[in-house]
Amino acid sequence: MEKQLLLIFTKNPELGKCKTRLAKSIGNEKALFVYRHLLQHTAKEVSKTKSDIALFYSNFVDKNDLWPNNYHKKIQVEGHLGKKMKDAFQWGFNLGFKKVCIIGTDLLSLEAKDIHESFKLLDRNEIVLGPAEDGGYYLMAMKKLYEEAFLNKAWSTSSVLEQTIKDLPPLKIGYLKTKNDIDTFEDLKKSDFDLSLIDL
Repeated sequence: MEKQLLLIFTKNPELGKCKTRLAKSIGNEKALFVYRHLLQHTAKEVSKTKSDIALFYSNFVDKNDLWPNNYHKKIQVEGHLGKKMKDAFQWGFNLGFKKVCIIGTDLLSLEAKDIHESFKLLDRNEIVLGPAEDGGYYLMAMKKLYEEAFLNKAWSTSSVLEQTIKDLPPLKIGYLKTKNDIDTFEDLKKSDFDLSLIDL
């Protein structure tokens, strides 16, 4: 099987520093609880995959968190989200991986089969995207680095997916199901999260 790598972008779960848009509605402590729940879900699903896994932390590498230490663990580079992701993809390709996929830790609906399908779709596509309901994407997979995907985007806006597709050269693009990533209280209400866990 070709060498394939799953990149996971994660924020260190610190009070007041993660899920800040959600925290505006439910407070920092409950937002942190939700984020820890999302991390546990993501960790459980990715553990079912057969890929090599690399975690890219927002602030510092945590050797004592819920992620196994046999995963590669690194810190995201400085700069905008596109620069961070481009650097991570480049790192993976430099190590000799033939297929590289990136996800975040914001989806309760993420399943291991989504990751498996993204790698499978790369057999007949140059790039694979998992559209998010908010106009962004929750997953991207490539067989080589297309820098255009990461340049001159209005990150964290509803135009990211549209801009990304427009800026790419003519490529065969495969798509996964559209899913809801959790950034706001409205997103949380639409998800399968049990609101009684945070007394709402």
